[in-house]
Amino acid sequence: MPHRLANFIALSLLFLALAAQGESIRFVALGDMPYSLPKDFVRYERLIKAINADQPAFSIFVGDTKSGDTPCSDEYMEKTTRYFNSFNAPLIYSIGDNEWTDCHRTLAGSYDPIERLDRIRKTQFVDQNSFGKRRITLTRQSDVMPQFAKFVENSLWVKGKFVFVSLHIPGSNNNYERTPASTQEYLERNTANLAWIEYAFQLAQKKNAAGIVFAFQADMFYSPPGVVNNQNSGFVDTLNQFRSLAEKTALPILLIHGDSHRLRIDQPLLDSSRRVLENVYRLEVMGADEVQAVEVTVDDSKSSPFSFRPLLIPENLNPQ
Repeated sequence: MPHRLANFIALSLLFLALAAQGESIRFVALGDMPYSLPKDFVRYERLIKAINADQPAFSIFVGDTKSGDTPCSDEYMEKTTRYFNSFNAPLIYSIGDNEWTDCHRTLAGSYDPIERLDRIRKTQFVDQNSFGKRRITLTRQSDVMPQFAKFVENSLWVKGKFVFVSLHIPGSNNNYERTPASTQEYLERNTANLAWIEYAFQLAQKKNAAGIVFAFQADMFYSPPGVVNNQNSGFVDTLNQFRSLAEKTALPILLIHGDSHRLRIDQPLLDSSRRVLENVYRLEVMGADEVQAVEVTVDDSKSSPFSFRPLLIPENLNPQ
């Protein structure tokens, strides 16, 4: 056998072997920080430095860039953007409640929440790019669903064989029923969110994906096994949508959120027969007093593709 042909065959076999092994992707999830100011700025900067040293493919920030008692000023919004852009790898941001729904509070500055949300959309979601020193191009809901042109914050991207999705689902009951104006805002955004979730499932099926990762801010599971029958909840439609679509597939699904500030990994949803939906996992990240993060690995060669490692910074363990 000629030498060149033998080399070609060897390289081809090596390529096929590597392809069969699948692709492993590492990313970092974090949120709900910095809260205690100004001291937490140092802890947050320390965490960002550690994440940069970890060299993930990207990071996901699941909302609440500050506490609910911190003023919702333009200056703080600009500071948040600078922090996001200090991540070496791309950073994708899902909006939390402390950035806008709770801004009517006196300590938060007595702002109009709807005005604050408009400001966030106009200043932090100006194009298709993520945050970070190195950026990726995102598909925004406004790009592919003209009827939801307002919802520039909802996005998705494909990495390897996984579909990653960012959703705008904040705490404070998803901005539902505080005032007539907040309820109207919720109804419109809720419709967009449900359509975006369905779109992600359809895209995953079309691409023969190995799994879907959804990121949002709110803890929708505070009343186990969720609040799927509570019509006063701003999360009931979303939970039912996840449950309905997940029941129809064996595709592994990971739901990442913050809001309750406790590290938690479980299977939070029940199917229509009240059995655990075994293909749906939930990661709740730390936050508030715990200025830490979680490294997530997804591996398409495994039937259970998600694994987790707390990214703990020793100097951040106890606030000074």
